[in-house]
Amino acid sequence: MVLSIWDDLGRRQLGGIKSMRFMVMHKVDAKMEGGERPSQALIQAMGQLVGRMLKAGVFKDGAGLHRSAARARVTFENGKPTIANGPYAGANELLAGFAMITTTGIEQAIELASKLGEAAGRRDVEVGPVVEGWDLNGSPRPANAPYRFLLLVKADAAFEAGERQPAAVRKLYEQWKRDGVLQSEAALAPSKKGVRYKAVGGERRWIDGPFTESKELVAGFSVLEVESLDDAKRFTEEYASILGDNEVDIREVD
Repeated sequence: MVLSIWDDLGRRQLGGIKSMRFMVMHKVDAKMEGGERPSQALIQAMGQLVGRMLKAGVFKDGAGLHRSAARARVTFENGKPTIANGPYAGANELLAGFAMITTTGIEQAIELASKLGEAAGRRDVEVGPVVEGWDLNGSPRPANAPYRFLLLVKADAAFEAGERQPAAVRKLYEQWKRDGVLQSEAALAPSKKGVRYKAVGGERRWIDGPFTESKELVAGFSVLEVESLDDAKRFTEEYASILGDNEVDIREVD
């Protein structure tokens, strides 16, 4: 049934139906923060779902992140970047955008995150190492394999009020593309256009934005190109059924 639904959606897009992009983000849980690897059953089920979405031309980007103990956060105090290494509990986790980068390691990723935070109006930026295939099966990192990081730009009151991404961010991304650093990026719309799929009292519920806060750390994301928010919700409901009780947000890509 699910396969035919997504195949039909893919055909509609090929037929010229106008599409939208959404970022679907699932949040961390205690098992992930404790360093437990996902089960093979979960990995297989998620791979099958993503495979169907790729076949339908709907899945455009995505990655999982390591636990907060492996992350860093750049904040700006008195105009200067301050670095805090994980682990840490969630604080301001409402996002304004993201960038996927390839670097030589965490030090370069933090340096780039500081530049991005400055360009974005001195907004906080979280640096999260991407989970690779060898991390999931416990294999050693291949020699000379690049390091990928997700830079998560945090929202603030100005962003939530509708302030667009500063031109300096676009200029920085263009430079990173020329340097071969940037893999993908996206600016998000304010959370009033988003929804949250949350377990409440043992049952899943959809909660409409805006969100005054989001304190759950992002564990991974998928970018979908679909016809409507309802299509993104259909994906998220299957996505969440594989994950378990993890909170999941859907945010419109600006």
